[in-house]
Amino acid sequence: MNFKDIATVAGKPGLYKILKPTRSGVILESLDEKKAKLVAGMSMRVSILSDISIYTMTEEGAEPLESLMKKIEAEYKGDTGVDASSSDAELRAFLKSVLPEFDQERVYVSDIKKLNAWYQIIRKSIPEVLEESNETEKEA
Repeated sequence: MNFKDIATVAGKPGLYKILKPTRSGVILESLDEKKAKLVAGMSMRVSILSDISIYTMTEEGAEPLESLMKKIEAEYKGDTGVDASSSDAELRAFLKSVLPEFDQERVYVSDIKKLNAWYQIIRKSIPEVLEESNETEKEA
Protein backbone atom coordinates (compact mmCIF):
# COMPACT_ATOMS: atom_id res chain seq x y z
CA MET A 1 0.00 0.00 0.00
CA ASN A 2 1.13 3.56 -0.62
CA PHE A 3 -0.21 7.12 -0.46
CA LYS A 4 -2.12 6.59 -3.74
CA ASP A 5 -4.22 3.94 -1.97
CA ILE A 6 -5.24 6.15 0.99
CA ALA A 7 -8.04 8.71 0.89
CA THR A 8 -9.80 11.23 3.07
CA VAL A 9 -13.47 12.14 2.77
CA ALA A 10 -14.59 15.72 3.41
CA GLY A 11 -16.82 15.87 6.48
CA LYS A 12 -15.75 12.45 7.78
CA PRO A 13 -12.95 11.89 10.30
CA GLY A 14 -10.06 9.56 9.71
CA LEU A 15 -8.50 7.99 6.66
CA TYR A 16 -9.71 5.30 4.29
CA LYS A 17 -8.11 2.59 2.20
CA ILE A 18 -9.36 2.63 -1.39
CA LEU A 19 -10.78 -0.82 -2.15
CA LYS A 20 -12.18 -0.47 -5.65
CA PRO A 21 -14.00 1.93 -7.94
CA THR A 22 -17.68 1.55 -8.75
CA ARG A 23 -19.76 3.03 -11.55
CA SER A 24 -20.93 5.81 -9.27
CA GLY A 25 -17.95 6.36 -6.96
CA VAL A 26 -15.49 4.32 -4.94
CA ILE A 27 -15.60 1.74 -2.12
CA LEU A 28 -13.51 2.73 0.90
CA GLU A 29 -12.57 0.97 4.15
CA SER A 30 -11.67 2.93 7.29
CA LEU A 31 -8.13 2.52 8.59
CA ASP A 32 -9.30 2.26 12.20
CA GLU A 33 -10.08 -0.89 14.18
CA LYS A 34 -13.69 -0.98 12.94
CA LYS A 35 -12.70 -1.42 9.27
CA ALA A 36 -16.07 0.10 8.33
CA LYS A 37 -16.86 0.16 4.63
CA LEU A 38 -18.15 3.28 2.89
CA VAL A 39 -19.36 3.80 -0.65
CA ALA A 40 -18.33 7.32 -1.57
CA GLY A 41 -20.54 8.63 -4.34
CA MET A 42 -19.79 11.35 -6.84
CA SER A 43 -21.26 14.01 -4.55
CA MET A 44 -18.71 13.29 -1.77
CA ARG A 45 -15.34 15.05 -1.87
CA VAL A 46 -12.74 12.28 -1.76
CA SER A 47 -9.07 13.32 -1.77
CA ILE A 48 -6.18 10.95 -2.40
CA LEU A 49 -3.28 11.55 0.02
CA SER A 50 -0.70 11.45 -2.80
CA ASP A 51 -2.44 14.54 -4.30
CA ILE A 52 -2.26 16.63 -1.10
CA SER A 53 0.53 19.13 -0.39
CA ILE A 54 1.41 21.69 2.29
CA TYR A 55 2.02 25.29 1.16
CA THR A 56 5.63 26.47 1.42
CA MET A 57 7.58 29.63 0.69
CA THR A 58 9.93 27.73 -1.64
CA GLU A 59 10.11 28.07 -5.41
CA GLU A 60 7.97 24.92 -5.80
CA GLY A 61 5.30 26.46 -3.56
CA ALA A 62 4.31 23.22 -1.85
CA GLU A 63 5.67 20.10 -0.16
CA PRO A 64 3.94 16.79 -0.98
CA LEU A 65 2.22 15.23 2.03
CA GLU A 66 4.02 11.92 1.50
CA SER A 67 7.51 13.41 1.77
CA LEU A 68 6.46 15.53 4.75
CA MET A 69 5.10 12.48 6.60
CA LYS A 70 8.32 10.60 5.91
CA LYS A 71 10.28 13.55 7.36
CA ILE A 72 8.04 13.46 10.45
CA GLU A 73 8.66 9.72 10.81
CA ALA A 74 12.43 10.15 10.45
CA GLU A 75 12.48 12.98 13.00
CA TYR A 76 9.94 11.82 15.60
CA LYS A 77 9.44 8.04 15.19
CA GLY A 78 5.77 8.38 16.21
CA ASP A 79 6.11 10.72 19.20
CA THR A 80 5.39 14.16 17.75
CA GLY A 81 4.70 15.64 21.17
CA VAL A 82 1.55 17.41 19.92
CA ASP A 83 -2.12 16.49 19.70
CA ALA A 84 -5.47 18.17 19.06
CA SER A 85 -5.33 19.91 22.45
CA SER A 86 -1.87 21.42 21.91
CA SER A 87 -1.56 25.20 21.66
CA ASP A 88 -1.31 26.96 18.31
CA ALA A 89 2.31 27.86 19.07
CA GLU A 90 3.22 24.23 19.85
CA LEU A 91 1.57 22.99 16.65
CA ARG A 92 3.31 25.61 14.51
CA ALA A 93 6.66 24.83 16.20
CA PHE A 94 6.14 21.12 15.43
CA LEU A 95 5.55 21.78 11.72
CA LYS A 96 8.42 24.29 11.58
CA SER A 97 10.77 21.60 12.98
CA VAL A 98 10.14 19.33 9.96
CA LEU A 99 9.20 21.95 7.34
CA PRO A 100 10.88 25.26 8.25
CA GLU A 101 9.75 26.93 5.02
CA PHE A 102 5.99 26.26 5.42
CA ASP A 103 3.74 29.22 4.53
CA GLN A 104 2.51 30.47 7.91
CA GLU A 105 -0.26 32.54 6.36
CA ARG A 106 -1.76 29.77 4.22
CA VAL A 107 -1.25 26.76 6.52
CA TYR A 108 -3.80 26.92 9.34
CA VAL A 109 -3.55 25.33 12.78
CA SER A 110 -6.45 23.06 11.82
CA ASP A 111 -4.31 21.79 8.90
CA ILE A 112 -1.45 20.97 11.29
CA LYS A 113 -3.85 19.13 13.63
CA LYS A 114 -5.17 17.12 10.68
CA LEU A 115 -1.61 16.39 9.49
CA ASN A 116 -0.67 15.06 12.94
CA ALA A 117 -3.89 13.02 13.25
CA TRP A 118 -3.36 11.47 9.80
CA TYR A 119 0.28 10.72 10.62
CA GLN A 120 -0.77 8.91 13.81
CA ILE A 121 -3.43 6.87 11.95
CA ILE A 122 -0.96 5.86 9.24
CA ARG A 123 1.75 5.03 11.76
CA LYS A 124 -0.65 2.79 13.72
CA SER A 125 -2.42 1.10 10.78
CA ILE A 126 0.09 0.97 7.90
CA PRO A 127 3.53 2.08 9.12
CA GLU A 128 5.25 0.56 6.08
CA VAL A 129 4.14 3.51 3.90
CA LEU A 130 6.25 5.85 6.07
CA GLU A 131 9.46 3.97 5.32
CA GLU A 132 11.77 5.39 2.68
CA SER A 133 10.94 3.70 -0.60
CA ASN A 134 13.54 1.55 -2.30
CA GLU A 135 14.68 1.94 -5.91
CA THR A 136 12.11 -0.45 -7.42
CA GLU A 137 9.23 1.52 -5.90
CA LYS A 138 10.64 4.80 -7.23
CA GLU A 139 10.67 3.43 -10.76
CA ALA A 140 7.08 2.15 -10.60
